[in-house]
Amino acid sequence: MDPQPTEADAAHHSARLAALIRTEIAAADGLLPFDRFMELALYAPGLGYYVAGATKFGAGGDFVTAPELSPLFGRCVAVQAAEALERLNGGDVLEFGAGSGALAVQVLTGLEQLGALPERYLILEPSPDLQERQRALLAARVPHLAERCHWLGRLPEQLRGVVLANEVLDAMPVHRFRIGAAGEPLEVFVTAADGVLSEVEAPVRSPRLAAALAALQAAGLAQAPGYASEINLRLPPWCAALGECLTAGLALLIDYGYPASAYYQPDRTMGTLMCHWRHQAHGDPYRHLGLQDIGAHVDFSAAARAGQAAGLTLAGFATQAHFLIGCGIDRLMADAPDLDLIQGAKQLLLPAAMGERFKVLGLSRGLAGPWCGFSVRDLQDRL
Repeated sequence: MDPQPTEADAAHHSARLAALIRTEIAAADGLLPFDRFMELALYAPGLGYYVAGATKFGAGGDFVTAPELSPLFGRCVAVQAAEALERLNGGDVLEFGAGSGALAVQVLTGLEQLGALPERYLILEPSPDLQERQRALLAARVPHLAERCHWLGRLPEQLRGVVLANEVLDAMPVHRFRIGAAGEPLEVFVTAADGVLSEVEAPVRSPRLAAALAALQAAGLAQAPGYASEINLRLPPWCAALGECLTAGLALLIDYGYPASAYYQPDRTMGTLMCHWRHQAHGDPYRHLGLQDIGAHVDFSAAARAGQAAGLTLAGFATQAHFLIGCGIDRLMADAPDLDLIQGAKQLLLPAAMGERFKVLGLSRGLAGPWCGFSVRDLQDRL
């Protein structure tokens, strides 16, 4: 697709993806688990949102991430990365899903200024289109550092260094569920009637979902009839793969989300699933197929458990605001008193913007703290 497709092109694109989804629904006896629908909507080759070529990030896309708001975000991440690389006596940086490439530019620039450049900056990016955009941005902004950048198709067998995952976990396909009138757990499936995609609830079919729901209910969560939410069953395998790869270093998982007690609090009855299209947020994942982002908030308690089960150590948990302050964003602002820079920094820090809604979870192996990013306030006790 072109970066700015015509309405006719967009409609054709959505129709092709809808046809693929209907084929999978038929193969699943009319009930497609929601996580498979979400996987197709976001990642179906050539058709899914993240691999179809349309502009996604920044003012010309569908949403804005922290690196697009202010270069101070990546500069602060670089400060935390430098601390880890110093304790390792060098190493690599691996970024999952590098988006526009803005964070890679900012981190590399920051590490260069700190005298802590990594041996390699590795990017694990499934989208060929985004790979091209990342290469172009790095070549334009930091041409003298571009040779350190390498793109991977899968995790390396071993990594010693820093792992960055900024707004990656929210884009993982999730299962959705609802609690029935008698308190029984039901799974949300996608079906098709007269060619129109819609949802239907039925007894749980997906492997591991029943056990995950039983664990939530045993903890006193997700019990009221009518309560609906989502569970990311792909998170534990992702953390397990990370644990197998990371021989020593620090992983920073940055995203919007909550600890489990807040994620599944009784008054959050409809879950956290949200779609973004042309900077408009709405809750209908069946509109604009292949043209809109679909995401769910991150259960950071589940992410911490999964990381620890993978052999990693919980290094810290903080709001984005506290993390950035711990990494010295106030000093960086003072060094470059630019109005646009300050306005962008406010969006990163203010509670009503990204400051509290976004969190940072640190997982480590073979490295001990304390860590500057978790020095202002560590919220591990809330996990």
